[in-house]
Amino acid sequence: MIRSATLSPQTTLPSLNDNNRLRLLSGSANTPLAQEVARYLGMDLGPMVRKRFADGELYIQIQESIRGCDVYLLQPTCRPVNDHLMELLIMIDACRRASARQITAVIPYYGYARADRKTAGRESISAKLVANLITQAGASRILAMDLHSAQIQGYFDIPMDHVYGSPILVDYLASKQLHDLVVVSPDVGGVARARAFAKKLNDAPLAIIDKRRQAHNVAEVMNVIGDVAGKTAVLVDDMIDTAGTILEGARLLKQEGARQVYACATHAVFSPPAINRLSSGVFEEVIVTNTIPLPKEYCFPQLTVLSVANLLGETIWRIHEDSSVSSMFR
Repeated sequence: MIRSATLSPQTTLPSLNDNNRLRLLSGSANTPLAQEVARYLGMDLGPMVRKRFADGELYIQIQESIRGCDVYLLQPTCRPVNDHLMELLIMIDACRRASARQITAVIPYYGYARADRKTAGRESISAKLVANLITQAGASRILAMDLHSAQIQGYFDIPMDHVYGSPILVDYLASKQLHDLVVVSPDVGGVARARAFAKKLNDAPLAIIDKRRQAHNVAEVMNVIGDVAGKTAVLVDDMIDTAGTILEGARLLKQEGARQVYACATHAVFSPPAINRLSSGVFEEVIVTNTIPLPKEYCFPQLTVLSVANLLGETIWRIHEDSSVSSMFR
């Protein structure tokens, strides 16, 4: 069940009519989220034809005039990543050739973000490559949520707005009125994210899991830095992929005396065998957002999905009105 977060807009949203320059279009990656965003903005999704040729090539045509309009294309580049990325690029190109005044790619989940630097010889920095592809396709601006690493913002030579799902996760946790909280980072690289999360939870104490990664999607957990004994531990990460890291972290926290373990992440990638690991009984609750759509077979009793639609809708409106976006997170 998806729960919509409460977000009171700080701007008055007038009714949008045909003469307004704001247009919202959606790719096929997460249409339900796009529909929620459209409802928040009080408008309909723009009509579009999307079909495939016999060999799998994608064809897209915008079904209304967008000449001189500010167009927002909502498309997370989630599984299947290559198909959804290519669809985004074709949508951008179609809007550019239709003489849109400004094209903003709204990417709730930015795929290929984990290869953001060279850690060995002869590697590709695919996060930068994808940024180049989106820019060259004709995007004027980027709106992304919880990038895997903040440095990806610098890969774009066009304006970029980076928003966070943490306010939605924090509000939900605060509503549960949990006691003796400790926020835990699953690795050293996520300390800044966990520290900011802990600050919003009434300056909750912080713990860090020291781990050594042996290979991609394989993590060896070593020890906990900080006191978690007798406390409710909240593991915070930007994404959960195979859930190997977060599961081993939760088991270690239980060994160190944590009373309960909650998992929080913005992006529910959930590659196999993530569902089996997350529903194994180690976690009291797994809290994610709907930046990536989850089919029914991916749901399990401990899973809670929160909606980021209002947050994205408010951000889109502020960008359109040239208002501050950063003030939403102060």
